[in-house]
Amino acid sequence: MNIAAFFLTFALLFLVGMYLYMPYLRGYGRRVTHEEHELSTLMAERDRVLTSLQELDFDFKLGKIPEEDYPIQRTSLLQKGADILRKIDILNEKYSDAEGAKPSKKPRVIDKLTDGDLESMIAARRKSRKGSFDGFCPKCGKPVMANDRFCPSCGKALK
Repeated sequence: MNIAAFFLTFALLFLVGMYLYMPYLRGYGRRVTHEEHELSTLMAERDRVLTSLQELDFDFKLGKIPEEDYPIQRTSLLQKGADILRKIDILNEKYSDAEGAKPSKKPRVIDKLTDGDLESMIAARRKSRKGSFDGFCPKCGKPVMANDRFCPSCGKALK
């Protein structure tokens, strides 16, 4: 093996190594902080509880869950969800305080809202979303839109 082939191989290996190490030099490989990891875990748990709650409601509508068990299970899931949301709020407040005076992207929720205020906010939200979501497919249970003539998942005729 001649010396030129050796240097060419070494140069090629060096270039490949630099290419693979480049994201670390640019800072793309930053470590996730403990707060970010905990917040991510809580968000995943929130999504799991919401999915479980939707499945519980759907199973109850189909008659798979007895009427005496449904309120107990639903209350339990709602309590878990409320606890998780409380933890997320606490963690967000701690995290935003640790960052300093960085402005929050979310508007602050007013602590004392009356029932009338809440009902008007819900009515406005429903009005803005009206016509987009129409319910669930009677065959597979997947969400369908108001203008769908067939279920996008299973193909069942809806109208």
